[in-house]
Amino acid sequence: MYTNLREIYSSCPLWFQRGGKRWGQRGVSMVELIMFIVIISIAVAGILLVMNKVSGHSADTLVRKQALAVAESLLEEIELQDFISASGATNAVTQANRASVYHIVSDYNNFATSGIFPVSGVVIAGLANYNASVAVSGVALGNIAAASSVLITVTVTDPQNNSTLISGYRTAY
Repeated sequence: MYTNLREIYSSCPLWFQRGGKRWGQRGVSMVELIMFIVIISIAVAGILLVMNKVSGHSADTLVRKQALAVAESLLEEIELQDFISASGATNAVTQANRASVYHIVSDYNNFATSGIFPVSGVVIAGLANYNASVAVSGVALGNIAAASSVLITVTVTDPQNNSTLISGYRTAY
């Protein structure tokens, strides 16, 4: 047991005796410095890895957006066609007759193109490696019978072989 304050004070650790300050050390030790370098290196490597992934895939978004724009354009072109031919004649759509012959929605079934062409027939620069295909099938839509409704499915394949699929319905109204 302690008898006076001086014994209590002398039995305390050195850092407690000096008001919480360590008098013998200045700066950082080699171990602390190495640990700091290792921790910072791991953090920087992690951040650079994430930045590499993000920048590596940023161009993919442009390719996907372009494929989606092509699919939407072709789907809109098909949906704007008549549902039933007034003359009863049907003409399968090909790239050659796309602009010159009267077509109805079902004429686009099995339409395929290698390269993206507007209706004018001249390939769009930069889209030569995109491919598009169309499937048109009679499908009931709610209370509308399958004979009066079709499901149009447009598939566009981009240069990286990723497929973008978009669908829409057209009814006889």
